[in-house]
Amino acid sequence: MHSNLKIINTFANAQQYSDLEQEQAKLKIVDAHFHLWDLAGPINYHWLVKPEHNWLGNYSAFMRSYLAPEYIRATAMHNLIGSVAIEAECDRNQQVPETEFFTKVNETYGLPSVIVAHAWVDTPNAEEILAQQASFKLVRGIRTKPIIGAKPGDSVRGQPRSMQDQKWLKGLELLQKYKLSLDLRLPWWHLEEGAEVAAQLPELPMVLNHTGYPWHRDEASMAGWRKGMQALAKQANVTCKISGLCVADRPWTLEENGPIIKEVIDLFGVDRCMFASNFPVDSLKGSWDYVFTQFKRAVAHLSLDDQQKLFADNAIRVYRIPT
Repeated sequence: MHSNLKIINTFANAQQYSDLEQEQAKLKIVDAHFHLWDLAGPINYHWLVKPEHNWLGNYSAFMRSYLAPEYIRATAMHNLIGSVAIEAECDRNQQVPETEFFTKVNETYGLPSVIVAHAWVDTPNAEEILAQQASFKLVRGIRTKPIIGAKPGDSVRGQPRSMQDQKWLKGLELLQKYKLSLDLRLPWWHLEEGAEVAAQLPELPMVLNHTGYPWHRDEASMAGWRKGMQALAKQANVTCKISGLCVADRPWTLEENGPIIKEVIDLFGVDRCMFASNFPVDSLKGSWDYVFTQFKRAVAHLSLDDQQKLFADNAIRVYRIPT
């Protein structure tokens, strides 16, 4: 009897899980961060020809053209309704042509839904470039990277283009003028400085990229990451993009990343988080289907309404995506 009861309970649990998966399959998804590049085209991506910062290891798997048809195939098993194309560190003299490229891809394939383009905010022509980028109907935000220390403990505080540089901070005000958000890409050892920037510009919507990059999973590093994330979470104008949960020397597993996802959602709340693939970069750790299936499993305990916020609604609101 005991053995039979165990079989029945196991079947019931499997059936319940299957029902949940069926419900989650209906979830609308907006991929809040992905890239496209055509290495056979005129736009130069020097880091994809000779990578200089292999923080995930061997980049050769995506050091090739990554175009819309491949992305569409990769996402086909999920209910993808939108996507946000992010600038991908092209030659900075070609930042506007990169936006033109994304726009033409949209005209052909219906994606990306919107664009986060690049512009420096501290150069003599900063406003000119920002105005050009803002003129594209799909552009919603700018990603402009401050300088960072190469490793924990390295300080660049106060240097030109650092997060304390008054010229750089003043330049960020131009984003507000053109009604653009800021995508903020920082490793974990600069997160508290990012929070200082957010506090100084409370009217500027900011989106933290890649979960604050918890690259190092030792206890001390995670404590530093946690302190920075707590500081950012206190700033109401900051939304966190859950992506980039990759570690160079081990695979992407729900066992390791699930608690991080839960902690981030607990810190920022379900209204200020969004899931993103960071493809094709994160493809080094698994397929698009694998990564998003793990995201779904990580939040299966939440209501479907809350899950829908994380997978689409928040990205739609933050990036002003037409529905």
